[in-house]
Amino acid sequence: MTIHKEGYSTITIIGVLFIILNYFSFSFLSYNVPWLAWVIFVITFGFLLFIISFFRLPSRKMTYGEKSVIAPADGKVVVIEEMYDEEYFKTKRLQVSIFMSPANVHVNRNPINGDVLYSQYHKGKYLVAWDPKSSTENERHSVVLQNSHTIILVKQIAGAVARRIVNYLKPGQKVVQNEELGFIKFGSRVDILLPVGSKVNVKIGDMVQGGVTVISDIS
Repeated sequence: MTIHKEGYSTITIIGVLFIILNYFSFSFLSYNVPWLAWVIFVITFGFLLFIISFFRLPSRKMTYGEKSVIAPADGKVVVIEEMYDEEYFKTKRLQVSIFMSPANVHVNRNPINGDVLYSQYHKGKYLVAWDPKSSTENERHSVVLQNSHTIILVKQIAGAVARRIVNYLKPGQKVVQNEELGFIKFGSRVDILLPVGSKVNVKIGDMVQGGVTVISDIS
């Protein structure tokens, strides 16, 4: 397991604050109330470990398939339904949504090989990620990927805690399945908009792994 590049600055800042806080805590509290100094140490050390864990990038055996749509994120499937896409397709699509808790790996990956037709950031609210309105009202970044078999939209959505979406794709770029699409910091959601009638291999409540779980097979 390695640490994702998006975490370097955050981990450094938290690490420095951990050292400073505990230096002063043990300097001024250890003589009169040593138990409090140790409580502060345990809490701050636990928080530091959580931050490091959040930016982890585990090694895993990826799943590849020219006619497969692979999960772009780790998390729980919370929505599978037809909806009308007002942003790009202007028609009905089949939406599959994955909720990413703060405990999940937060790197996002390309579900298919193909060309980037569209990449757009939208400012917005910070509703809880499982709120249906979060798909259209929250801060988000949408990309459309197309190959000879299908065309899909992948939407990174900020949640109530997430305040920064990172996306690496540009229109005209060619992408490779399971390579990094972007990163969302601290709890979020990823929507995949598939063609209506697509075969979906997951159900609501399933836990999926980015780069591993097959969300849909293309006929």
